[in-house]
Amino acid sequence: MNLKAVRIGLRRGWREHLHLVKDRKELVTTLIGTVGVFALLVLWIGDGEVGETGVSQGTFMTVGFLAFTIFSNGLMTLPMAIAADREEGTLLRLRTVPGGVPAYLAGRAVTFLCQIAVQSVLIVATGIAVGGVAPPHDWPTLAWVLLLGTVAVVPLGAVIGCMVPGPKSAARILGLPMMILMITSGVMVPATFMPEPVQWISQAFPLYWQGLGLRAAFMPDSMLAAEIGGSWRLPWVAAALAAWAVAGMLLAPGLIRRVTRRESGSRLTERQLAAQGA
Repeated sequence: MNLKAVRIGLRRGWREHLHLVKDRKELVTTLIGTVGVFALLVLWIGDGEVGETGVSQGTFMTVGFLAFTIFSNGLMTLPMAIAADREEGTLLRLRTVPGGVPAYLAGRAVTFLCQIAVQSVLIVATGIAVGGVAPPHDWPTLAWVLLLGTVAVVPLGAVIGCMVPGPKSAARILGLPMMILMITSGVMVPATFMPEPVQWISQAFPLYWQGLGLRAAFMPDSMLAAEIGGSWRLPWVAAALAAWAVAGMLLAPGLIRRVTRRESGSRLTERQLAAQGA
């Protein structure tokens, strides 16, 4: 791997993050679109209890929204950004830049890691301030689940971004599966409330394991009554997220290179004309 290219990508990703932070429109979108909606949801559901677990619905919603924010950023926002870069010719230009692919992937990863970190802090702070949610009792678990969960979905998002036709198509293609996973993966309602076949299918995806690890950091052991197997299964959380991370990191660079090799000026022009016609 070209370490110099990766360092360039890291610096570029950090500068892009700083630019987004200073962008008033982006800041308002984050505060209203993410934190604002979450605050309204917490206020709406109230402080009722989840089953007979002794855990408030506000706490469960906070942890679920946190897990889904990581998941949706990596597997929807990032693919849309990569598809947009392809339409704008960014991936075509990578062919002429030595070490362009590693630098590009590193830059995109840093930008989205920073965005996820900012949104995670805002969600937790909002849950504590608005929903009366107790701070996490296991900070080390919170830290490694957030980090590993992010690493698990960002490379996978890059893979998806290489495969979708364009940013608008990505939104249409990914929107429904994301909603289905949100409902069935135990982040909005306990997974044990679902039929057993659905429980098995949900455990094949990283969203379930992200949510489980985060619940272990926030919630008391009384919540285990509503968990699959009656256990937090943290070793399984680490193994599942690590497996998704490794798979994504193995697939993403090769797919990006393949996409850049297939890019040409005529293909780019055709897509831009088609987009203008639409």
